[in-house]
Amino acid sequence: MTSSTIDHVNRPPRPLARVSLSFVGIAVFCLIVGDVEISTLDPWGEMARMVKGVFTPDFFATEHLGGAILNTLSFAFIGVVLGSACGFALSLIFRYPAVRFFCAFIRAVHELFWALIFLQAFGLTPITGILAIAIPFAGAFAKVYSEIIEEADASPLKTIPKGSGYVSTLFYARIPDIWTHFKTYTMYRMECGLRSSAVLGFVGLPTIGFHLETAFSNGNYSEVSALLYLFFIIIASMRLWMRPRLLPAYLLGAFIVLPVGADISMTNVTRFLTQDIIPGPLRWVNTIDGNALDSLGHWAWNLLYREALPGVVNTVLLTMIALVGAGILTLVFFPLISKKFFGRRRRAVGHIFLVVVRSTPEYILAYVFLQLWGPSMLPAIVALSLHNGAIIGHLIGRYADELPLRPDAPKGMNLYTYNIVPRVYGQFMAFLFYRWEVIMRETAILGILGIKTLGFYVDSAFTDIRFDRALALIIITALLNIAVDHISRIVRARLRLKTNPDIV
Repeated sequence: MTSSTIDHVNRPPRPLARVSLSFVGIAVFCLIVGDVEISTLDPWGEMARMVKGVFTPDFFATEHLGGAILNTLSFAFIGVVLGSACGFALSLIFRYPAVRFFCAFIRAVHELFWALIFLQAFGLTPITGILAIAIPFAGAFAKVYSEIIEEADASPLKTIPKGSGYVSTLFYARIPDIWTHFKTYTMYRMECGLRSSAVLGFVGLPTIGFHLETAFSNGNYSEVSALLYLFFIIIASMRLWMRPRLLPAYLLGAFIVLPVGADISMTNVTRFLTQDIIPGPLRWVNTIDGNALDSLGHWAWNLLYREALPGVVNTVLLTMIALVGAGILTLVFFPLISKKFFGRRRRAVGHIFLVVVRSTPEYILAYVFLQLWGPSMLPAIVALSLHNGAIIGHLIGRYADELPLRPDAPKGMNLYTYNIVPRVYGQFMAFLFYRWEVIMRETAILGILGIKTLGFYVDSAFTDIRFDRALALIIITALLNIAVDHISRIVRARLRLKTNPDIV
């Protein structure tokens, strides 16, 4: 092949290449020191039973299946709409540092952690599931909505009379131009809300996830596959039934299905807020004297040394491996749906594969692999890499389709290696670093499955009814996530990487 058959862009820019190699080196080191042991006795036998279940789904094995599906939809509808409304209000004042930090903090705490917190106050009531989705989603909506507003075309502002108020300017000169972006992102978050709603079943709320966990525990993989098939159908058909004009009817139905204010004990709420989450050494003292401070110091040292530090180390190790793993799989996955490489039939198969993988929550994927390999980092690495690789691969596949080709462009592997990959590499890195924060959130929460990330210690604290320790560890998790998000923004800025915020 001669140079005339290759576009003038034949390799990623050197800064991107250096950063990529640095992250690969860090991931290799983390993989060496991390725990990736397979501890199950018969992984191949378990895999055979799972494969058999995939081909023999039992749609009649689950009791109250219709109610579980309605609950899953209802939690998602109410939680996402509430989060969207609050997020939009916060986006209008997002320029203030205190607001930005508040939004970063609430979105840094995973929905399952919020659910575990609200379970102690509100129990297994609908308000627990709704708030667990609405609060972190409000932080995400605020960030993205504000970015969409800031990046909107400023030329309509010239038509606004001087002295017009901010709200009038926003609704008459900004919103009409960015409404499509708002709608696209909100639809994407609705899909995320459905995934979050399903996962909330793993902590006892009556969604699909509750029945999935029961079926997994009983080894009934035919029931598992049936539940997952139904969930995939709901996600895949969203474009058909999710219409803005129908949203009021959906919300009304959701409130009918979920009696939001039912069975809430204010005594439990008051005790949780005024006693349970206060650090133990300070809970029963009237004044903070020297002994109380010594006890508090001992409490904090044990928490940081025995739980927070090992949890942070394992969370960072797993995150870095999964980040690079997601990047590698993205480069493998994106050609599956690109017109540059395959015809319509093969692309259809690729689309189905990526839809299934990206629609399955990381928590459920990790739960599946946990049955095969046991509670090491390996199930989480594979789950996070697959899920995020499928999401970014879908975006890069669409991006690659928009690239023009010269008449003498190479074919096959030469086209992939020398033409397409160098041209999409900057956008690929932008998406990957944008997902870094999300991968960190998911890494922490996967500790609930027995993998010793921060979530493992949070779940243990809740199990031992040590809510003060659980809340402190959740705060540490949020601060770690905020730090990673800040580093990601610095890296993207220095490499001049940009993302379209309404599609990530």
